[in-house]
Amino acid sequence: MSTEHFVWSNRITAFLLLFFLILGGGCTMRRPSVFTTPVVLPSDTLRETPASLPDTTLASEPPLSDLASLKSEAPALGLDSLPPDSLGRPTALADSLPATTRPDSLAAETDEPDSLFSSPEGQEKPIVLESVIEFAAEDSIVMLGQNRVYFFGKGKVDYQSMNIQSNFMHINTDSSEVYAQYVLDHEGHPTAYPTFTDGKQTFESETMRYNFRTEKGYITGILTQQGEGFLMSDEAKRMPDNTMYIQGGRYTTCDNHLNPHFYLQLTRAKVVPDKNIVAGPAYMVMGGVPLYLIGLPFGFFPFNEQRTSGLIMPSYGEEADRGFYLRGLGLYYAINDYVDLTARADLYTKGSWGLSLESNYRRRYKYSGHVTAGYVSTSRGDKQIPGDYSKTRDFTFNWSHTQDPKVDPLRTFSASVNFSTSSYNHNSLETMYDPDRRAENTKGSSVSYSRRFTSIPLSLTAALNIDQRSRDSTLSVSLPNLSISLSTIYPFKRKKRVGKELWYEKISMSYSGSFRNSITTKENLILQSSLVRDWRNGMQHSIPISASFTLFDYIRITPSLNYNARWYTSRTTMRYDSTKERLVDADTTYGFYHVNDFSLSLSASTTLYGFYKPWKIFGDKVQMIRHRITPSVSLGYSPDFGDPFWGYYRTVQYTTPDGQLHEEPYSLYRNGIFGAPSRGKSGAISFSFSNNLEMKIRAPQSDTTDNEEAFKKISLIDQLDWRASYNMMADSMRWSNISASISFRFSSRFSLRLSGDFDTYLYDYQLDANGNPRPYRVNKLRVLNGKGLGRLIGTGTGFSYQFNNQSWGKLVDWYRKTFKKKESEVTEDQMADNTSAPQDDDIPSQTDPMSLDGAAGVVSRQRSSQDILGAHDADGYVSWNFPWNFSFNYSMNLGYDYAKFDTESREYRYKLTHNLSFRGDFKPTKNWSFMFDANYNFDLKRITNMTLSIARDLHCWQLSASIIPIGPYKSYTVTIGVKSQLLKDIKYQQANLTTGNNVSWY
Repeated sequence: MSTEHFVWSNRITAFLLLFFLILGGGCTMRRPSVFTTPVVLPSDTLRETPASLPDTTLASEPPLSDLASLKSEAPALGLDSLPPDSLGRPTALADSLPATTRPDSLAAETDEPDSLFSSPEGQEKPIVLESVIEFAAEDSIVMLGQNRVYFFGKGKVDYQSMNIQSNFMHINTDSSEVYAQYVLDHEGHPTAYPTFTDGKQTFESETMRYNFRTEKGYITGILTQQGEGFLMSDEAKRMPDNTMYIQGGRYTTCDNHLNPHFYLQLTRAKVVPDKNIVAGPAYMVMGGVPLYLIGLPFGFFPFNEQRTSGLIMPSYGEEADRGFYLRGLGLYYAINDYVDLTARADLYTKGSWGLSLESNYRRRYKYSGHVTAGYVSTSRGDKQIPGDYSKTRDFTFNWSHTQDPKVDPLRTFSASVNFSTSSYNHNSLETMYDPDRRAENTKGSSVSYSRRFTSIPLSLTAALNIDQRSRDSTLSVSLPNLSISLSTIYPFKRKKRVGKELWYEKISMSYSGSFRNSITTKENLILQSSLVRDWRNGMQHSIPISASFTLFDYIRITPSLNYNARWYTSRTTMRYDSTKERLVDADTTYGFYHVNDFSLSLSASTTLYGFYKPWKIFGDKVQMIRHRITPSVSLGYSPDFGDPFWGYYRTVQYTTPDGQLHEEPYSLYRNGIFGAPSRGKSGAISFSFSNNLEMKIRAPQSDTTDNEEAFKKISLIDQLDWRASYNMMADSMRWSNISASISFRFSSRFSLRLSGDFDTYLYDYQLDANGNPRPYRVNKLRVLNGKGLGRLIGTGTGFSYQFNNQSWGKLVDWYRKTFKKKESEVTEDQMADNTSAPQDDDIPSQTDPMSLDGAAGVVSRQRSSQDILGAHDADGYVSWNFPWNFSFNYSMNLGYDYAKFDTESREYRYKLTHNLSFRGDFKPTKNWSFMFDANYNFDLKRITNMTLSIARDLHCWQLSASIIPIGPYKSYTVTIGVKSQLLKDIKYQQANLTTGNNVSWY
């Protein structure tokens, strides 16, 4: 390098430093570079700022289309900050300062005042920005003439809450403007698009120009997310209040930003971020094909994240019985921060209609609830055809209320109401095609309030209970249902005990009382019932007194006394009806009636253990088998409350049609809500045996984490109980039926339980006037007549299980451990079944290497292969995962068929009833999913209900099909529409919904 060139370089460097110091830029050339002082604009440059020009001057930078025409003059910007020469080496930029002689900026003192301290007459004062402009670049910062600063590599500019990030930017210090644009990668593709962030507003663009002072900007190729959708436009102007005016905009919910599958073409629009978009004429574009006929004169897209009152758009369709419909047309009203209200209406072209109200309420840390009420008027058939037209009215009411336990632990109010007319599920369009809701036979509702006291162990409960049976529209109402209970107390226990506990201190007692007013009737008769004649009411008191003592350290003796009192307001006498040939109600008298009963009992119980250790010749895996037996014997006594002394029973004498004289007792309080005392003296001895069988085995070495030997227990029989009693004071039939139950626990989630009763006496029969047998029990024990200890009366069980990928994998692992299968013997198919998708940390990064740091929340145009194809495995291949789920529910009941009596064997025949329901779903690919749900009726030997569903994820669209192929509700529905809830009305639906039994569509 020559001496002359070195001198000129030093002069140029000094000149640049003095120039920027005079302008007040305060900039240093180091990486990263940051403004540390406010930028002061010279007064002589104010004439060139956009403040004095129209807004169109913001577009003075040539757009991308014009930049393309300049490729012959200057090469396109790439990842390198400087274009290479022919040898591939970076070339130096041309000198931006011409070699001309300029006057000395630091001239000798003159009589004129310094321009830095006083402004000439007629010129405005310098404008100082409100905050510091901070900037940095990863590659380099180049300062050239015309007061411009260029940034190469990943750079950023921060001003107050505004942030711009780009791989190429330049700042004009005279006009306070920053310009940014994308760069090209090594293959010539656009990448590293500039991002803009100001508060909550974020967007990506191709180019952008922003003025710090006016806070206005001009953007091309903008991409931003608004609500559930994405907004793109060719040109946009940003205003100081973050509002944007766009031209040539596109709004879509498809995240394939470069080639969206569909979008709404907006000719002009105004965008208020996070609030709404107001658009002018718009039309639909699907697959790049404009559909001008599917257009709107204007559009409004709200994006308010808070609750806002407004209209609810309906859905449309067709049903065979009720015609075309509009469903869900309504209004949402946000009453306040705690309560809202939603009103919806359903309209049908053949006269049916429906109305529903829904409200949610919530007070944090206090309570929350949900209320729904609906009314449906259904018209079917033709009025002109006799017997074809029908009209039904149904309603429903649902209420759920939950109280936060932290509010008051002593007071609790809860509600769970599910009330509807019996035919509502068959007439409401929301439930009639749902097999679970349609088959719902029983519904229950309850509203309760409870109060506890801290000083005494007393609690009060008031409740309303309603039980419904849809099959025959039976309704059971209990209002009110009051109860009071006193927990167990020891009235004779000393407060300060000295020495051993005395025997009378072990005496305990408790109290429970309830008042109930209830009725069981039909739905259409509930409002016509009489509170005195039809409603049953009464009050019951129960006081158990007991004590517990230990005899010989192993036997527990428990004497007890139970006292019950019933208060009724009526009693009923009976008479014999010769036409019906049975006793019927004769007369009901009203008053206050007090009915008492009591019983005494003495029980003894203990626990016995038996152990068995297998012989060594069978191996040492089974260490011990333990059998636990808990026998219990009790003696109970209760007097004969059917004796005339008590006055609870009376007798009726009558003569049968065949001339026989009968005398039949009956209770005056048999219709009482709490029943009547039992008739007949009882002095019974009860026996019960509870058994448990467990096995202790040596755990496999792989299950232990240390060198210590480990064992585990396996339940062979989880529980085996049987009970029986013998009444010493009965004149016949002294032995009761034998009750037994058994339970097996196969795993922590699956167990099987069976229970049943066994009859201990034989049967005989007589023929009635029609020649039909009338069976009855005889006082002959089966065990004494060679018929076994007892005959099964009835039993039942039910169980359900769910299979999926995880449970199948556990089953395979159990099989391998059981048979000690080595890992080397595992086949490739078994390994594929248990291969799960890798975690996010294991998936190779598919993001663009030029993505900017700190641009969180900004929507990117590039989509990774993981977003398109799904998760990848460790080798970079798309992992194939086959999630599936299958569950079934089976119930079985076996018992006497009391309608069929075998006269030859003198036994009742058995009747078996069982039901099977199963459902499942599976996804063979990422986008396909299948679901099925069915019930099998063993009596009819066919499937009675079935629903099949297929869904296909079409990225931003959803294709779904549902079919009910059998049953009275045969139908199908095929829908293709946008997945987003914002544009859910953009859909096509083909359906054939019918409720007629003789309508066929295939």
